[in-house]
Amino acid sequence: MHGAAAASGGHHPRPTARPVPPGGSPLRVDPRRLRPLPGALPGTGGRSPLPASSSHQSHLPVVDETSAGGVVVRAARPGEDGPQAAVIVRRNRAGRLEWCLPKGHLEGAETPQQAAIREVREETGIVGEIRTTLGVIDYWFSGETRRVHKVVHHYLLSMTGGRLTVEDDPDQEAEDAFWVPVSTLPERLSYPNEQRLAVVARQLLHRTPELTRPSPPRPGPPRPARPPAPGSPR
Repeated sequence: MHGAAAASGGHHPRPTARPVPPGGSPLRVDPRRLRPLPGALPGTGGRSPLPASSSHQSHLPVVDETSAGGVVVRAARPGEDGPQAAVIVRRNRAGRLEWCLPKGHLEGAETPQQAAIREVREETGIVGEIRTTLGVIDYWFSGETRRVHKVVHHYLLSMTGGRLTVEDDPDQEAEDAFWVPVSTLPERLSYPNEQRLAVVARQLLHRTPELTRPSPPRPGPPRPARPPAPGSPR
């Protein structure tokens, strides 16, 4: 496992152990993507009813928020245990370290795909290309003045450039970034729904290893035939 702090010479704090995973939230994943691997027990996710709210919360205005991110991967290098995925380490409001997938809010007129590529680049330093959809996390939470319906789109991306670093994160939320083997990614992540998304990514890469590489260039349009030279036989 390779950390951004070690690669850049920085002094970002590093976790000494994976934190206790916090609670999960409803997850929507295409069940056709879930094919069991030896020893794997993937969850299929699904929507669950909105939890009962207090009378105070029921009168709060509802706000919809959309975010995007995902699992960005690269092919294994000599000595590594299979394909690698970039994860970030950050602190929650209680000060505990969490291992998370890079993600964030859509900005302006961005599509979820555009936001996912940007957020991955900002939080990990890795430039990625979307290869396929992984799933959507859908949940609710309440603040003092509003109730928020949050939808987070997740994609599988392949690395096309960049280097692992958290120095370019404009929000300074990530304390460090690491390459983690895809084979152990579900066990490394803190949130149950992200763990399930990691299982989906692991299964996809098991079936289609070429997803760790950028998609091949598309052939261009055929060139128009040159007109015959003057005086040449037709």
